[in-house]
Amino acid sequence: MGRIFEYFVVCGLGPEMRTLDGDLGFHGLEFNYLPSLLDQFPPSDHSLYPPPPPQLPTCVLPAGVAFHSSGFVSSDPVSFPRSYPIVLTEGDGAKIFVSCIAFRDRVCEDVAEAYRLPPNTYADKCICLVSHAPNFRALRDSLEEIFLLCFSSEGSCKPLWDIIAYMVSNVPLPTPGKDRVLYAVENCLLSVEAPPEDSLPQADISLQPLVQCLDVDNLIKLFTSVLVERRILLRSNKYSLLTLVSEAICHLIYPFRWQQVYIPLLFFSGVDYIDAPTPYMMGLHSDVDTSNLAIDGVVVVDLEYNQITTSEEIPPIPEPEFSALRNDILKLLQPNVVGIDHLRGFGNSVEHGPKSFSKPWGEDHDLQLRVIFLKFFASILGGYRNFIENKVFSTDAFLKRRSRSTNQPPEPMLVQFLGSFAFLDYLERRLGSDENSTNLLEKLQDAVGRGQDAMSILPKSSMEPEIITIADPEVEEPATRYTYDRFPANVRSEEQEEKRKQILAVASGALESNGRHSPSSPPGKNTKEDSFSSRERAAERDRMVLDIKVKLQGLWLRLVKLGSDEDPLSSFEYGTILALIESDAEGIGGSGFIECIREHLKNSDWDGGLTVEQFIAVKELLKMAVSRAASRNDLSTVQYALEVSAEMFKKDANNVSDYVQRHLISIPIWEELRFWEGYFEYLMEQPANDSVNYATLVTARLIIVASHMAGLGLPDTEAWNMIETIAEKQKLGYKLLIKLRGFLSHVQQLRVGYWGASSFKQQSISSGLPSPRPKADASDETQQPSEASGRSWVQSMFSRDTASRANSFSRVRKWVSDNASSDITAAAQKKIQTNVRVLKGHSGAVTALHSVTRREVHDLVGDREDAGFFISGSTDCLVKIWDPSLRGSELRATLKGHTGTVRAISSDRAKIVSGSDDQSVIVWDKQTLQLLEELKGHDNQVSCVKMISGERVLTASHDGTVKMWDVRTDMCVSTVGRCSSAILSIEYDDSTGILAAAGRDTIANIWDLRSGRQMHKLKGHTKWIRSIRMVEDTLITGSDDWTARVWSISRGSCDAVLACHAGPVQAVEYSTLDKGIITGSADGLLRFWENDDDGIKCVKNITLHNSSILSINAGEHWLGIGAADNSMSLFHRPSNAGTKVSGWQLYRVPQKTAAVVRCVASDLERKRICSGGRNGVLRLWDATINI
Repeated sequence: MGRIFEYFVVCGLGPEMRTLDGDLGFHGLEFNYLPSLLDQFPPSDHSLYPPPPPQLPTCVLPAGVAFHSSGFVSSDPVSFPRSYPIVLTEGDGAKIFVSCIAFRDRVCEDVAEAYRLPPNTYADKCICLVSHAPNFRALRDSLEEIFLLCFSSEGSCKPLWDIIAYMVSNVPLPTPGKDRVLYAVENCLLSVEAPPEDSLPQADISLQPLVQCLDVDNLIKLFTSVLVERRILLRSNKYSLLTLVSEAICHLIYPFRWQQVYIPLLFFSGVDYIDAPTPYMMGLHSDVDTSNLAIDGVVVVDLEYNQITTSEEIPPIPEPEFSALRNDILKLLQPNVVGIDHLRGFGNSVEHGPKSFSKPWGEDHDLQLRVIFLKFFASILGGYRNFIENKVFSTDAFLKRRSRSTNQPPEPMLVQFLGSFAFLDYLERRLGSDENSTNLLEKLQDAVGRGQDAMSILPKSSMEPEIITIADPEVEEPATRYTYDRFPANVRSEEQEEKRKQILAVASGALESNGRHSPSSPPGKNTKEDSFSSRERAAERDRMVLDIKVKLQGLWLRLVKLGSDEDPLSSFEYGTILALIESDAEGIGGSGFIECIREHLKNSDWDGGLTVEQFIAVKELLKMAVSRAASRNDLSTVQYALEVSAEMFKKDANNVSDYVQRHLISIPIWEELRFWEGYFEYLMEQPANDSVNYATLVTARLIIVASHMAGLGLPDTEAWNMIETIAEKQKLGYKLLIKLRGFLSHVQQLRVGYWGASSFKQQSISSGLPSPRPKADASDETQQPSEASGRSWVQSMFSRDTASRANSFSRVRKWVSDNASSDITAAAQKKIQTNVRVLKGHSGAVTALHSVTRREVHDLVGDREDAGFFISGSTDCLVKIWDPSLRGSELRATLKGHTGTVRAISSDRAKIVSGSDDQSVIVWDKQTLQLLEELKGHDNQVSCVKMISGERVLTASHDGTVKMWDVRTDMCVSTVGRCSSAILSIEYDDSTGILAAAGRDTIANIWDLRSGRQMHKLKGHTKWIRSIRMVEDTLITGSDDWTARVWSISRGSCDAVLACHAGPVQAVEYSTLDKGIITGSADGLLRFWENDDDGIKCVKNITLHNSSILSINAGEHWLGIGAADNSMSLFHRPSNAGTKVSGWQLYRVPQKTAAVVRCVASDLERKRICSGGRNGVLRLWDATINI
């Protein structure tokens, strides 16, 4: 039986101080410092338990550690201890529940002396109980008793850490629906139990804070935002509210689960992560300033003031489900609302309200509220089971049936929900046989169909739970009791005490040299390999095979039982097994050894407790077995070897944490496509269900291949190259390719499933979401465990594991044969420049950038001086003009007129036009810089503006309209196009009069403005269209559904679907000279597509950027790229490169500076790229100047 408490942890001010910005040392009492893990039980050297999450200290003290002149003061509420829960999410999605008490505690004398702190200085400290079980009440009650016992004047009968150790080690998890566990902390009796397994999942919190903070309409709005997986930011000045509301909304979406980033309480220094482009649900304290962040599209929920704000429309819940849900919630809340104006005790008439109006909120209300939302899902998904065929849900058929029944087109909210990760996750679990018997959604649908009450589906237990009492061993009442003036430290080992003294000595300046602990080198091999001759095989082969198996079994058992003073690598057992494998005796040398381990793991209670030397010896033998098996194409042995390795590693993860890098990854066969093609063919030959179609079978087999690739540590890009090559040979459709790409994108989760979660808890996973804070030196990074762990944990949740992807930067693999393979990193190192100018002027995030090109002023005599200017717009409502030729004084002018964030800018030879959140469009004179006209007519923020011939302006808005204006008359000529939702991008061809617009309605609309008619509605994308590019008869669209599409404008048909990105396609470009297509995505990947007689295929894949590609701008010979992490690159097409899109070659990249940018513009004529930062700073790179 498992334990409810996994560890008790104390976090606070450690011996090594660092500010929240990462600066080492003490910088004054007014600064906040990074918290450290001070004490824990079980101790860190206890091999039976995994270590606490490395991000724990940063998360439990989100504001950091502050100094105080006093401790608890009864007259000062700010000094009171605070009790609050937090929830952490591991790489595999599992939740860790933590109960915290933060308080002021006296700084230890040795720390105060080393840093010369004033006497009686106090600092923030936090004690925590950590569990994987959601027993919030038990965690909170137990922790509060420990805290009160520590500071009680009466003291405790045993040392406090003895009480903690007994409680953590002995309180078991109750059996759901059967047990109630009673346990005591000193003299306080506590209990814990769990609901039955066939009931609603355990929610050991009250939902009352949620309904108290938000009214019914805002509650439904938040609920809808969660269903359509928006970016959601909760704000409150109470830590507890942030966690309780986050958990409550997660329980209300049952049977669905939030699959995106989930951080109910974000540490203060991680505020920059709310600018992340991917969906998330995060909570942030109200004291954290976000005014300098451009949180476009984020649903901000203010729990203090019952307000929800967002710049992007939240699709409403369709009728009749909305009215039913709203009325049911009001009925539940009515007893608490109807009598609120009545004077208590005046009159006893029941007509004034229900009898229960004064009944306080309790568990019954929580249960009823959860059932209300379950009824909503039962209604809106009514009959969904009828559309599951061959384990595939037909979304289109379901929506068509609903449209016929409601006589309405498909509702955007339902369309987005059915495409969400939460719904797909539910379908995968639903199609598993183990969940069908306890599916409460389907039980409720059946009960409603029979006219039964919704509450009838819940189990009714008539049996009292069995009482399990955990009694502390009887102890005699001591003569003296244990009292404390601060929270006591646990007993430290000699090594810990010595390390602490060294750190404090360095801090106080007493230690001059710290070179005593050099890393020890791994033990060397001293193995003498004995040759083992081949046996005669003829008539005695069977006997020889049996003899070898028996011999391997005996050698294996002796190898794992070697004493601690024996070297396995020099042992007779190791040498003999190695010889048998190398000689491949009777064809079973390697396979026999692996079979021997499999049997040992399967049929014994062996706990895998190898020494480090034994572990390395076994892995060396497995490596040799894999190599031999691969050389003779024995793929079944390779598969068994990988499975055995994973099982052994899960059992023995505490010994060799870098096993993958030190062992299996060194085998060269993993990098060979021919091996994985052979392995795939082997899997396809295995028996399969006859009812499964070929495409589904290929996908399933490729997922197995991808799992092994990820488990072996292959870089994500290299693994995907091989997976896609195999998939294309099998003619796999693009939808299944996207499914495969999404599967492989979550590399870290795959590795956790392959090797076990414990193997990754000690590793700091860096990933693609950038931090605006510059990194310290490598020597400093190793001394920042708390902040590094906290940020690494958040980063690992936001994106795929780019730690592995970073290893693939050294080479860019191409999808097809290409003799001109290049080493990007080596080339880039030679071409890196530092000539990046920082342009300051805006006080808010830069949200729009425009480059003035020669094409805009081509009909004037001579070269206009404004060609090459950059024009920027910001959240500070200003438009600024920058002249790069004036080094040191680039800012030419500031244009004032808008009252909202500037979203779009365009210009021609005489005018500048800008669009804003204030729903207006302003036209400025380029020469005099005067405001000429303010064009008003849109009903929502203006998202796009474009100057066209004839002194006209095209504007598009979130109100779904495209308008044409005549700037000479200040009039709207006409509304030339209408979409059903917000427009995010437009393109216009002045020579043909063709207009294209697309956005949130997933449709690309085409109009012919000269004839005044709509030509086509191009349907195919399933999520928002972010970018479009139109050249002659070709339209390219990039969408959040991870695909780009190529359309024929004249035919109105889709010519190709460009898949295989691992995120939304945010930038598309058409290369005119070679008729190639370039796409960039949130995965940081650049893909070059070639269009020839055989169709469109990807010929080059570049992983030079770590974050979302925001801009791709192609000219005849130059190609400019900008990404959200402020990385830029310039590509060149040499004159001898031919007319293929693969001819683009890297020209230069600037030296990267850490920043988060929102927009990028390129001036290819002068080889300049400019980025606009979230902090209001522009960075201008001039690639023609070498520094």
